[in-house]
Amino acid sequence: MFAYAGRVKMKVVAVRALRVVLVLLALAFCAYSVAHQWDETVRAFEQMSWVSLTGALAAGLAGLFVWMLGWREFLGGLGSPLPVRAIFRISGISQLGKYVPGKVWALVTQIEMTREHKVPPERSFGSTMLAVATSTACGLAVAAVTLPLTSAAARDRYWPLFLLAPVLLVLLHPRVVTWALDTMLKLIRRPPLEHPVSLRVTLKAVGWTVLGWVLFGVHTWLLCMAVGGDGKGLPFVATGAYALAFVAGFLVFIAPGGIGAREAALTVVLTPVLPAGAPVVVAIASRVLLTVADLANAGVAFLLGRTTPDAGNEPPAKELVRDTQPTKEGP
Repeated sequence: MFAYAGRVKMKVVAVRALRVVLVLLALAFCAYSVAHQWDETVRAFEQMSWVSLTGALAAGLAGLFVWMLGWREFLGGLGSPLPVRAIFRISGISQLGKYVPGKVWALVTQIEMTREHKVPPERSFGSTMLAVATSTACGLAVAAVTLPLTSAAARDRYWPLFLLAPVLLVLLHPRVVTWALDTMLKLIRRPPLEHPVSLRVTLKAVGWTVLGWVLFGVHTWLLCMAVGGDGKGLPFVATGAYALAFVAGFLVFIAPGGIGAREAALTVVLTPVLPAGAPVVVAIASRVLLTVADLANAGVAFLLGRTTPDAGNEPPAKELVRDTQPTKEGP
């Protein structure tokens, strides 16, 4: 018994050490990406007013926050409701993992941090997969609604992605996602979900996600206005451009944070509606501001410190025994 307790304690220490390493690695990648484009970033910021930059940063922070609430809806719907403070801390720190190449580090960190609140790994895994699928489907839907009639460049180059939007939205139906998640959990030798997500929870999460896309659209629109963009259709083009660029960056698996792919898509869509050279300025400013937003969230999350686990999320005794078996650790 003492030997097993010792192994558990060593594992906890190892997981926390790995988390620190991942955070430091993510910070290194963030610093490198900013330093690599330092001259371009300075020139981009010199062309914009601090009012526009501050507004764009605030909109980006708000977008990240409401997306976090969408993930919280899924986690609660699967049986592990957590307070906003706990969700903010977990999300703020774990999202730094997206800056490390490979896309999986944010998920790994998130699963391990939710364990502190007695959340079974399959619920954390399932809620994250649902949040990612929802943001992708809603992002393509936003792009498909805003761009085909306002951007010929986007329509001609990315029309296959627009056709995927209604298909992905249909796949968000609870019956479909429950089957898909249970299949994935079976493949990684985890038990099925005890609380399949409901249609009500899905619709609430979709609502938060769409609101997030609107806020990121405001973020992009403010940057476009700051470099001389105008016209009644600009808010729609800016919103669709960012949504499409984000999805394109996500689909490039090895690029940390979608670096390169996101900027390329954003530039293609915005080139016809902005002055010469301005789309690149917007792309660089957006990348830097949203990186700052991620770092700010992580900093606040660290200052919050570890929250007290919610007793209501503690699995029943049988599940605790099952989940502490050495052969069942982690997805």
